[in-house]
Amino acid sequence: MRNRAQDLLTLLPLVEGKPDAMIALARQFRGIDETARALDLATRALTLAPDDGEVRALAADLLSDGVPRWHFVIVRDRPRNDAYEAALRRAIVPGCKVLEIGTGTGLLAMMAARAGAHVVTCEADAAVAAAARDVIAANGLSDRIRVINKHSTTLDLVDLDGPADILVSEIVSNDLLSEGVLPAHEDAVPRLLRPGAAVIPARGRIRIALAEDSGSRSGRVDTASGFDLTPFNRLARPYREVPVASEHLALRSEPADLFDFDFASGGPWPDRRGSVPLGSTGGVVNGIVQWIALEMDDQGRYENRPATGTPSCWGAIFWPFERPVETVAGQIINVAARHETDRIRVWRD
Repeated sequence: MRNRAQDLLTLLPLVEGKPDAMIALARQFRGIDETARALDLATRALTLAPDDGEVRALAADLLSDGVPRWHFVIVRDRPRNDAYEAALRRAIVPGCKVLEIGTGTGLLAMMAARAGAHVVTCEADAAVAAAARDVIAANGLSDRIRVINKHSTTLDLVDLDGPADILVSEIVSNDLLSEGVLPAHEDAVPRLLRPGAAVIPARGRIRIALAEDSGSRSGRVDTASGFDLTPFNRLARPYREVPVASEHLALRSEPADLFDFDFASGGPWPDRRGSVPLGSTGGVVNGIVQWIALEMDDQGRYENRPATGTPSCWGAIFWPFERPVETVAGQIINVAARHETDRIRVWRD
């Protein structure tokens, strides 16, 4: 692989100034995981030939490869944005240092800079980091925000010029855990922050309720063209994602906290099992719905509790029962769950 990289490097002077050739070489670099060189070539080719449809298409393919689509969704969630900005304004004093884990579009870093902080923000994805730098420059904040293309666990205090006063992150997923929020805080809080530093969000909760989902397809198979396909269902995921604003999703119990994580403590958070008795409000129950709540600080909160007409950038997770249950008010259904570092499983006990 090293010889292949060296061979490609010798071609760099030959393709310079030739957008088609630069794109072709960028694709070769991408194929050997030389991502930074591939992105640089694609970006410069696009600058040279912004009106060339083929160059635009191939450059977009390279630049977008592996970039999660949710980056384009979460920034449209106004309540989420407002909750973060309010918490940052409460925590920031002029001149303080903010560490952000996961730059994304740069939105939270710019909020912190606008409130008066100096910001160091880390982003593991090279394409996302480069785009965020351009966003920050376009908004005139490059003098207050430094983007580092590293995973947070590879940062050190030299990168930060000393410990940070505030940690902000938005590395939570629909299930809270699968983007690595727990290991990131276990590492960063004791190692990169000053004692007593503010952490935003300070806590995260996984909440659940009994529910009826009358609209989503099950994701399972039965018969097709006269054949029984049901044995294939053992390969089906045990859950499905549903929009929290879905008119087909109805809660059939009061919400309950399943797991609670104090991010500001830095953990540790060992694997844990829990159970919760849920009292039905009556009606058909065909599963358990799970969502998240974030305590930004002691004043602010964001929760994407399912309710018709209240959209969120995060979806809910629905864990279907094998068969629907016709319940009466007050009927107890026990729910059990287990979380690991980056995942959770929920079932009817």
